[in-house]
Amino acid sequence: MASNTVAMPAPVCLIENSSTGQLHVNQQALEILSQIDQPVVVVAIVGLYRTGKSYLMNKLAGKRSGFSLGATIQSHTKGIWMWCVPHPCKPGHTLVLLDTEGLGDVEKGDQKNDCWIFALAVLLSSTLVYNSRGTIDNNALENLQYVTELTDLIKVKSQDSASDEEDIHFVRYFPQFIWAVRDFTLELKIEGVSVSADEYLEHALSLKKGFGKKVSEYNLPRECIRRYFPTRRCFVFVAPTAGENMSRVESMEENELSATFLQAVKQFCEYIFTQSTVKTIKGGHKVTGRMLGSLVSTYVDTISSGSVPCLDNAVLAMAQIENKAAVQQGLAVYQKGMEQSVQIPVTRDRMSEQHGKWEKQALETFMKRSFKDDGHIHQKTLADQIISHYAELVKHNDDVSIETCNKVLVDLSVQMSHNLQQGVYATPGGYKLYCEDRDHVVQQFRATPNKGTKAEDVLDQFLKQKKIEAASILLADQKLTENEKQIASEREHALQMEQQNKAMEEETRQMKCTLEEEQRSRAENERQMELKLQEEIENGRKEHERALESKLKEQEELMKKGFEEKATMLQEEISQLKKESKSWLDVTKTLLETGLGVCNSVLQYKAMRSLMKRK
Repeated sequence: MASNTVAMPAPVCLIENSSTGQLHVNQQALEILSQIDQPVVVVAIVGLYRTGKSYLMNKLAGKRSGFSLGATIQSHTKGIWMWCVPHPCKPGHTLVLLDTEGLGDVEKGDQKNDCWIFALAVLLSSTLVYNSRGTIDNNALENLQYVTELTDLIKVKSQDSASDEEDIHFVRYFPQFIWAVRDFTLELKIEGVSVSADEYLEHALSLKKGFGKKVSEYNLPRECIRRYFPTRRCFVFVAPTAGENMSRVESMEENELSATFLQAVKQFCEYIFTQSTVKTIKGGHKVTGRMLGSLVSTYVDTISSGSVPCLDNAVLAMAQIENKAAVQQGLAVYQKGMEQSVQIPVTRDRMSEQHGKWEKQALETFMKRSFKDDGHIHQKTLADQIISHYAELVKHNDDVSIETCNKVLVDLSVQMSHNLQQGVYATPGGYKLYCEDRDHVVQQFRATPNKGTKAEDVLDQFLKQKKIEAASILLADQKLTENEKQIASEREHALQMEQQNKAMEEETRQMKCTLEEEQRSRAENERQMELKLQEEIENGRKEHERALESKLKEQEELMKKGFEEKATMLQEEISQLKKESKSWLDVTKTLLETGLGVCNSVLQYKAMRSLMKRK
C-alpha cells in the first residue's frame, strides 16, 4: 500500500485556545492528519510573543508567508497552528510544522495556559525550537520557566505505576532541543576565545556553585534543560534588516535582507531537514500523521478534563485504535489479494498456495501498524477472521466446483441420453456401445480444465447414478452369454470401487492440505510474533542507550566543572539505567542464542514477552 501525505496550501489551526482559556482540537486539522499514513517529523516552535517565530517556520515550509500570529490573524485565534508538507530530504515522510501562540502575552494574563501550550509542544514534537531575542542570559532563561514546571504537567507512567522521580525518564522521550537566538548582536566569544553557537548555549547553561535560594533559582531552569533534553543545539541570527523594516520582513526580497541572517537561516533549515528525527512514542514506535492526530486528541482531552497528560495512557489509547485498524487493514489486504488471484472454481493446491501468500502479506501489513498488542489479542482476531474468510472461500469453491462439474457431465451426456431414449442401447451389443459412450464421457470429463476441487466426488456420484442404468442394459443384452454378463457385472463393480477410492483419496488429500495450512499459518504467525519481539527489544535497547549516554555525558560535564555532589546524585539514575540496559542485553542474548526458532509456540512467545517486561 502506497503511503499518503497531504499537500496543504496554508496552515490550519490544530489546537484552538479560546478566550476562556479552554483548549479545543480543530476537527479539520484532525481530518488532514488522518489522511497521512507516512512517518512524521514534527517540528514545534515556542517563544515569547512577537519574537519572529513564524518567519522561521515559513522558511521550513519553503514559503515566504503562511504562518502568522500577528496583524493578519484576529486576536481571538490562538493556540497551535499546523502545516503539513512533504519532507524535502526524506522521501516517504511528512514534515509537520507546529507554530504556537506567543508565550508571555500580558493580554492573556494566564500563565497556566502558556504552560499547557509549552507542554503540548514538547509532547507532540520530535524537535522543539525555542525562539528568543537578544542573548541567552539569566533573563532569557527565566523567561523559559515553563521548562521547570514540566514535572507537574507531564507524566510518563500511569497513576498506578508512577514514581516520585518520573523526570528521570523525560530524557528518553523528549524531543531534540534547539535554541534560536534572534537579533543577536554580540560576538560569539567566551573570555576572548571564539566559540560555536552550541558552545555558547552550553556555557549559558553552566551551573552556579553554592547554596541558597538565589543559586537554586539560578540553576533550576538550566538543570531542567540539561536533564530533560538529550540533544541540544543553538543557532544565532543577526537582525534581518534595519529596525524600521522589521514589520515587513515577509514581503521583502532576499537581496534586501542581511546576507549573514540568510546564511544562518539556511544552516538552521538544513539542520532541521537532515537531523530532525521522526516522531516516536514510548517503545520507539514511529508516529504517522494519523497517530499524531490521536495523540493530539488524547492530550487535549486530558488537559480539558483537569488531568495531567500521561505518555503511557496516550500510547495505550492510541494502540487500541491502531491495532483495531491494523486488523481491518490486514484483512482487507487478504480479501483483496484472494479475490484478484483466485478465479473460482480452482484446485485446492492453487487455493492453498494463494491463501498462504496473502495470509503472510496480511500479517506483515498488520505488524507494520500494530504495537503494544499485549496478549496478541488483535493478531489472534486477524488470524481468526482470515481463517473464517478462507473457510467461506473453500466452501464457495466446493459449491461452484460441484455445480460446474455437474453441468459439464450433463452437457457431455446429451448424446447418451438421446441414445437411451431412442433405444439404441436396447439392441444386441447395446451394452458394449453404452460402455464405450460412458467411458468417452468420463474421458472427456477428465480432460475438461477448471473443474475445481470436487471433480472426483461428482464423477463418483455420476457413475453411481448410471449403475442401475448400466445393469439394466447389461441384463437385456441378448448378444452376451451369462458368463460374459457375470464378468461385465464384476467389471462394473470394480469401476465403481475404483472411482469411489479416487473420491476418497481426493477427500483425504484435501484434509491433509487443511492440516498443512493450519501448521503453516501457525508457523507464520509465530514467525511474525518473533520479528515483532526483536523489533521491540531493539527499540527498547536504543531508548535505554540514548538515555544512558545522555546521563553519562551530563555527569562528565558536572565532574569537569567541579560539581561532584551533583554528579554523585546523578550516579543513582545512571546505575538504574545501566541495570536496565543490562537487562535488555540479557533478553537480546537469550533471543539470539535460541535462534529464530525461539518462539515455536505462542506460549514460548508470551514467556519471552513476560521476561522482557520484568526486565
